[in-house]
Order: sequence, then structure tokens, then C-alpha cells
Amino acid sequence: MENKKKDIWSLPFLKSAIKSDDVKLNEMLIGYFIGPFGALLASGIFTSMLQKYLNEVLGLSNGFLTVLPLVSTVLIIIANLVVGQLIERTKALAGKARPWILLSALTLSVASLLMFIVPAEGTARMVWIAIAYNLYYSVAYPIYNTANSTLVPVSTRNSKQRGAIASFTNIAGLGVMGAGSMVFPVLASNLLKQDQHKWFVVMLAVALLTAFTILLQFKFTRERVTEENFNKDVSNENTAKSVSIGQQLKAVTSEKWWWIIMIFYLLFQWSGAIKNGSMTQFCEWVLNLDLVGNDWGIAQTILSIAGAVPMAVAAVFVVPLANKYGKAKVTLVGILFGAAGGVLAGLFSNNIVMVGIGVALKCLGSSPACYMILAMLADVIDHIEYKSGIRTDGLTMSIYSSLMVAASPIGTAIMNALLTAGGFNPSLEFGAAMQSASAQSALTTSYIWIETIAYALCGILIFFFNVEKNLSKEQEEIKKRKGIS
Repeated sequence: MENKKKDIWSLPFLKSAIKSDDVKLNEMLIGYFIGPFGALLASGIFTSMLQKYLNEVLGLSNGFLTVLPLVSTVLIIIANLVVGQLIERTKALAGKARPWILLSALTLSVASLLMFIVPAEGTARMVWIAIAYNLYYSVAYPIYNTANSTLVPVSTRNSKQRGAIASFTNIAGLGVMGAGSMVFPVLASNLLKQDQHKWFVVMLAVALLTAFTILLQFKFTRERVTEENFNKDVSNENTAKSVSIGQQLKAVTSEKWWWIIMIFYLLFQWSGAIKNGSMTQFCEWVLNLDLVGNDWGIAQTILSIAGAVPMAVAAVFVVPLANKYGKAKVTLVGILFGAAGGVLAGLFSNNIVMVGIGVALKCLGSSPACYMILAMLADVIDHIEYKSGIRTDGLTMSIYSSLMVAASPIGTAIMNALLTAGGFNPSLEFGAAMQSASAQSALTTSYIWIETIAYALCGILIFFFNVEKNLSKEQEEIKKRKGIS
């Protein structure tokens, strides 16, 4: 069986194009930016526009759209944990995460299209959407996202290089959110509108791009940490055998820094999902649109640009600052700065200029957390390996991926619950009537205040995160145990 595996992964098509022991620009650009960008593009569109598509194009009720994601979350979490263990137990020349990246070229591209093929009405339509929704969020996305997240800690032990590739990966994630919130709303408001066929054609193009870029990612990545155990006589029994999920759980849950970074990420990601999911309707029903000719699509694009530009600029400075002062310190200063920007936006919630300034400040402040979260998680994984002697990439990244994937449905459910409580009426035509004050308040809470409060809490958590202090010495000790010079 082992020889068969080696023969399969030795095929030219399945061999990595990356030969260098150091992470270089082509690997970072193709493997950790272009690949994830194409793979996650549908997710970025879903985060921004799926609520509107299901609610206003397909005519599904807020009640259904509240229950569906909540029920699906259970499946999502289970799926991510299962995928994490499958990755942990995958032993191939291609690595343990990259084979699942390859599988995702098929599963993720197909699943991203299914919600736009709706051959039924009424109850049958709801059943179809429920199945398609879960095939994407509970099957295809966990496979890709857990494997993609695992690539960062297994790519290299070089902390600076790992910080750089984590930054590229997260820039890709932010890029698709920008595409979903800047480009797609204009396309939806001016071209797609209520035409389901046009939505399908556009998403078909997205699905084809997804498949192609994932194949590129598979070819232009390499698992150097996984390769440490190839052709080596490793004396540590834990590295030679599969480690049980019980051992992994004990190792991670007994580490305080693992808890800090996971709770930090939960608050950061879920509050961001609520914000992103409510952005379209906030622009349509809360902002004064006189300055943009009463076009909510243009307003959303302006706010998206206001957030994207500072984050793009910050990408140049975050990694050098993190290398000099430490990831946690830079993240702490940034997240508190972001909370201040959120307060500004919240105080002037119907003024597009002031909201734009607040969003710009908030996104600038959140950029270190966005770019460095995977690198900080990778540092924690190395620290746990130093203490326990086992790698917990699969388990940690499956939980990380669960939090990421569940953020969208949970965020959507929370937002729908707030809108329902506020009396939001999706059937109103834009310009025909204004939503009630309570509905506008619910949208403002969803878009601005929940994330702002979460940032303040994240600042408190990251203040106590100190894993970097002795990390380099711990990594050297790990190498000595494995007989690596």
C-alpha cells in the first residue's frame, strides 16, 4: 500500500513545483494568495450577498434563513473536526494537507454553484436550498478551509517566513471579501437584479475560476514541517504513530495561549461576519444616500473601498512591524485603534462620510489581527509541540476552520433575529418607504456596534498573549529532538 501511495504522488502532475527549502515569492504569491483568492471568492460573495439573493431573489423568509444556518452549524462543526482528523492521519509524499487541497478543486467549485440551480418552488425550493447550503458549508468548505489553514504551520518553521505567508493567505481572504462587497454589489444592483439566470451564469464563472486556482495552489505549495519525518529515524514515538484525538485535545486544552487565541478569533470572526452580512441592507436602509444618487450599490462600494485601502496599505507595514515588535503587541495596538474607529462610525451611523472614515479607521486597526492570526496560531502549535511532543495541526486548524465557517451562518442567524425583532420588512421597494426606526437600529447594531464591542474584548485578550517570548529556543529544541541540524 505504501509503495502504491508513493507511485501515485510521484506522478509529474502531482509533484510540487516548489523545490526550495526557503519560502520564496512564487510560492507566497501563487500558493498563498492566488490559490486561496480563487478558492474563497464564492465565500466572499456569499458573505456579502447570499442573504439578499436568498431573501429577495428566491423569496425565502427571514424565519427560514434564521433557522437554516443555526441547524447547519452543528453539521459544520462536526465536518471540520472530522476533516481535521483525516488531515492529521494523511501520510503521503504530497503531505497531509495538500491532498485535500487537490480534492477541493472538485468539491468546492461544484458546491459553490448548487444554490444557484433552483428547479423548484415552495417547500421543494427550501429543501433544495437547505441541501445545497450544507453541501457547501458543511462538506466542501470545511475540506478546503481546514487544509488551507493547516498549510501555514506545516509550510516552514521559519517564523518570519511563516508570518509572511500567513499575511498573504489572509490578504487573499480579505481580497475576496472586498470583491464580494465592492464589485459584486454594483453588478447585482445594476445587472443581475432579480434575474436568477444571470446570477447562475456569474456564479458558474466563479466556480470555474475556483477549480483552476486551487489546482495552482496545490502545485505551488510544500509542507516542509511534514517532510521532517520523511526518511528519518525519529525516536519520538508520538511523531512515528498517529496521535489520538484525545491526546491532541489534552495537549491543546491544557495550554492557556491556545484558549486565548481561539476566543480572540471567535469574537473577531463572528462579529465580522455579522457586519459583512448586514452591510448591503445597512447601506440600503440606514445611510443617507443623497451624495451617491440614492444608489445603495455605490454606497456599499464606497464603504468597501474605505475599508480596503487602509488594509492594503497596512499589508506593507504589518509584517515588518510584527517582526520588530512582536505579533501580539502590534495586534493589540491595532485592535484598540479599530474599536475607536467603530465608535466614530456608530455615533454618525446615517452619514456616509463619517461612517466611511470610521470604517477606514476600524479596518486599518484590524489589519494586524487579520494578517497575523494564522501565524500566531502556528506559533502556538509549535509551543504545544515543544511541551507535549506532538503536532496538533489538524485538530487546531479544524477548530479554527469551524469558527471561520460557522461565522457566516451564525452571523446570518443573529442578524436575521435582530432584523425580525426590529420589524425589518424586506418586501419594501427602495425609495417607496423607509424602514422603521427599530429596524434601522437593528441594522446599525449588526453593521457597526457588535464588531466594535468585540474588538474591545479582543484587545483585553491579546494583552495576555505571550507565546513569542521563548519560541525560537523552543523550535531549536524541537529540531534537536528530531535530529535536524
